[in-house]
Amino acid sequence: MRASGILLPVSSLPSKYGIGCFSESAYQFIDQLKAAGQHYWQILPLGPTSFGDSPYQSFSTYAGNPYFISLEALIKEGVLTKEECDAADFGSNPEQVDYGKLYAARFPLLRKAYERSDISKNPEFLSFMEENGGWVRDYAIFMAVKDFFGGASWDKWPEDIRKRWGYSMDYYQRELYYEIEFYEYIQYTFLKQWKKLKSYANENGIQIIGDIPIYVAYDSADTWSHPELFQLDEENLPVAVAGCPPDGFAADGQLWGNPLYRWDYHQQTGFAWWLQRLSYCYQLYDVVRIDHFRGFDEYFSIPYGAKTAHGGHWEKGPGIALFRWVKECLGEKEIIAEDLGYVTDSVRQLVQESGYPGMKVIEFAFDSRDTGSANDYLPHNYVTNSVVYTGTHDNETLTGWFRDIKPEERRMVRSYLNDFHTSDEEIYWDLVCMAMRSVSKLCVIPMQDYLGYGNHARINQPSTLGKNWKWRLREGEFSGELIDKIREMTVRYGRC
Repeated sequence: MRASGILLPVSSLPSKYGIGCFSESAYQFIDQLKAAGQHYWQILPLGPTSFGDSPYQSFSTYAGNPYFISLEALIKEGVLTKEECDAADFGSNPEQVDYGKLYAARFPLLRKAYERSDISKNPEFLSFMEENGGWVRDYAIFMAVKDFFGGASWDKWPEDIRKRWGYSMDYYQRELYYEIEFYEYIQYTFLKQWKKLKSYANENGIQIIGDIPIYVAYDSADTWSHPELFQLDEENLPVAVAGCPPDGFAADGQLWGNPLYRWDYHQQTGFAWWLQRLSYCYQLYDVVRIDHFRGFDEYFSIPYGAKTAHGGHWEKGPGIALFRWVKECLGEKEIIAEDLGYVTDSVRQLVQESGYPGMKVIEFAFDSRDTGSANDYLPHNYVTNSVVYTGTHDNETLTGWFRDIKPEERRMVRSYLNDFHTSDEEIYWDLVCMAMRSVSKLCVIPMQDYLGYGNHARINQPSTLGKNWKWRLREGEFSGELIDKIREMTVRYGRC
């Protein structure tokens, strides 16, 4: 079935207390998606963010971001008051998340809510811990100990707790009992609110496309609690880390710093950790987009301690064996393979063998360095089993991109569209229509591209810090007029 959806991070929703969350605005957005004839809401990873505020560098691959908990819902529960929430300073710009103020204001409120919750006697909480205790306890202890040591990365902790010696684990679980329970309460509250919101979406014909990074962060509960899964030495320091090689876009490549997997160990265990991870994902999402899918074919290994990606090399990943096992154990699951970047024949073969749809990006179709008609991103070359985007969270907005590309590339766009009259400021709508009428079975458009916004609304500029993950939709911008226009186009191109 042909369908379409909108990409909007939860953090970008309009809401009252500093950041998009699971508040009434999220339910209103689902109503708007339905009215616009959409069937999918694509979000970014939901995990708790660390330094740099990137959802792709999280303290846990399982845990949820405390910022997304609706304070309004906690007010209704009676564990917070409206006066307390209104008095907190979350920043004054409704178009931007102020993460510094958010951190300073949100956690004291959540601690008050925990202290008033009497959570240890709540049967639903006890049931949650019984079902999710493994990862929740690892995460809660990790965060409590991290706080105890002033936020230091776990490789800076004393050896006994860094290596999880039994007597040390017992000691910190006793000494930090209430801190640990606070983080358990946060995860219980997060999951309860998210599942309620997801159920509302599904009841209204909206499926959630989640997003998981291929890698986990080094400074995470995952790496600390399961060092055997990663390429670490006897002191649990990385031997090599992840990144991308130098290319025309980044002369030094990209040094992500994530620990690499010990794929031989994963294979010996029947990919148990991956099966658990993906199985949990399908409690949270209906469809899972796996970031950097090419890393399952080959991954770029950079020596630990290197300052750039120079000196790295390619190594073979698990290939199709992992996904055959996923299908064997979990059944047919909907996965989107993020197959962007440097794509080799073996990557193409892996995507094809998996049966998962790959990604097509309109912004990648008009490169003056590639003037041939065989470009995979030109819509006439698409296959049905694909997902088309105008751009992703890592790209410029469509309007910003068209403004910034070379004059000859703008001519390429107009020639392909056969449109030499529409103004530069309005041509984004022609490009959105081109994506919607493509043969791709699913079309996902970032909210900013429906609004025609420039790069002030860009979500992320890779390899930069301080200005990313901040943009927010303002109340009323997703207007009735825009909803009607999107629905009309969705019907026109058979996606409604």
